[in-house]
Formats: sequence, structure tokens, C-alpha cells
Amino acid sequence: MPKFRSMRTDTPEVATHLLADPKAYLTPIGPFLRGTSLDELPQLWCILTGDMSFVGPRPALFNQNDLIELRTKAGVHEIKPGLTGWAQINGRDELPIPDKVALDAEYLHRSGFWFDLYIIFQTVIKVLRRDGVSH
Repeated sequence: MPKFRSMRTDTPEVATHLLADPKAYLTPIGPFLRGTSLDELPQLWCILTGDMSFVGPRPALFNQNDLIELRTKAGVHEIKPGLTGWAQINGRDELPIPDKVALDAEYLHRSGFWFDLYIIFQTVIKVLRRDGVSH
């Protein structure tokens, strides 16, 4: 999943919320990229190539075994990952993994054109307000 680099290259390969002090690993432009979600812009290429969709569960890191396992049990792994998703507009980084998976599973059952449109609209609002951005 391509992204603009917002974290230094020596950052441990774990989810950001597991770092003791995530801000210590940000590049000079990192806070701006993450705060505006512009670090996600290169993922538009993945949407164009069909590897991702605009809406769906956010891709898990290769080492997020707990998230991957719970998503697999819930059937969420069958959905194409998205640039934004139901879990992102309902808590983003602040959600515990079981809650995130529950929201992803809810999306699995509710997905459709109008629901996706609602999620995209809510994403724009959240990004503009910087809701749920903790680092």
C-alpha cells in the first residue's frame, strides 16, 4: 500500500498506536501529511489498478496478526480494502481492534452505493475537522 512517508525509516514496524511516542518518529513534514491525510493520496493508484476501493476496511499491516485473525473469523477479509471505511469514520486510530473488526463486519453487511457515498461524505468532514487524528 503506497503512502507518502510521514514516519522516519528507523521507525519500528508496528502499528503506530503501539509506539511509545509516535510523534518522535515523524518526519519534518509528517505531522502535516498525517493531519491532513495527504499521506494516503498515493493509494489512489491502488484504486485505479483495482487493488483497493474507495470504501472498505483499511488494509492491515503484515504483522497485525490479531486484526487479521479477527477479520478472517468475521469474513471481513473477503472485502477489498479501502481508502476509507466505516471504522475510520467511527474512531480511526482510537478504536480497539475488536471494535474496529465489529465495524468492518457491519460494513460487510451494509455495504452498497448509498452507504459508501455516506462514508465518503463523512470522511471528507472528518478530514477537514481532523477528527480522530492523534499523531
